[in-house]
Amino acid sequence: MKAARATDEENAGPTRSTRIKDFAYKKTPQKLKNATDLQVRFRTGAIYVTLCIVCILVSDISTLVFLCATAGICAGEFYYMLRADAKLPNEMLGIIAAMLYPVSVYFLGVVGALYVSIALLLSLIVWYVFWLRARVPDVGVSFFGAAYTGLLLSGIVVVRTALPDPWGGVLVIGIFLSIWANDSFAYLVGSKIGKHKMAPRVSPKKSWEGFFAGIVGSMVIWGLFTLIPGLNLNLPEALGFGLVCGLMGVLGDLAESRIKRNSGFKDSGTIMPGHGGLLDRCDSLFLVAASSAILLVISGAIPFSV
Repeated sequence: MKAARATDEENAGPTRSTRIKDFAYKKTPQKLKNATDLQVRFRTGAIYVTLCIVCILVSDISTLVFLCATAGICAGEFYYMLRADAKLPNEMLGIIAAMLYPVSVYFLGVVGALYVSIALLLSLIVWYVFWLRARVPDVGVSFFGAAYTGLLLSGIVVVRTALPDPWGGVLVIGIFLSIWANDSFAYLVGSKIGKHKMAPRVSPKKSWEGFFAGIVGSMVIWGLFTLIPGLNLNLPEALGFGLVCGLMGVLGDLAESRIKRNSGFKDSGTIMPGHGGLLDRCDSLFLVAASSAILLVISGAIPFSV
């Protein structure tokens, strides 16, 4: 029976998905076929950057949808890696909570994040009590993954909704640009003159020369924030905030590198060809998002109500 079924499938020809792929490949311009790794990386990055800018500038809701999707995907990649490190996180509860954090902050403010944290913790305790294979570290990993990818990212919600359109979106785009400038300056300078390794056991390619160049890039972008209408921020404050967020970006990058190294992964996923996983692209964003919101609120640069 199995042999006959296999013969029938072979005689039936290629599947529908295969035909679609063949059709798409034939319609692809020749110059886009057999792309190099650098070309693939550039195209993927261009799509990601465009998607970020469009979603953030359109409205608060489109930004919220973008953040929820980002938190959910990153949480999934985080839990996938931790399973390879002999952990058994509750992925369903963690991913749901990660996606609920930005929503709760948008509708209920900081109190909403507290509600989600309490609900997640109680759910994990129930799961731990009734699922005998679960261990205390599994509960901790489940909670940490949701907070790491969802709670920290909710800082973007605070910043986006603080100023009227389009300036709230422009401010968020500026925060993203400061992260990209940090990465770009660090890569360009580090690849050219980087000689002193910064953290060889965690991220062998990072150098102190690239680190300082990245901090300068972050500070330059933050200095431009003083031009945004409605933002009560002077230049010394902007440069100081750029310094802090630059440091937080590097710390976030190193933290994710440590997670990957402990779990035996080179990339957190494959969703972004040429880059790896979405968590690889957002590793700096989490801490920078939270730090930016805290600094801007404490300094009075943006209005905020609990």
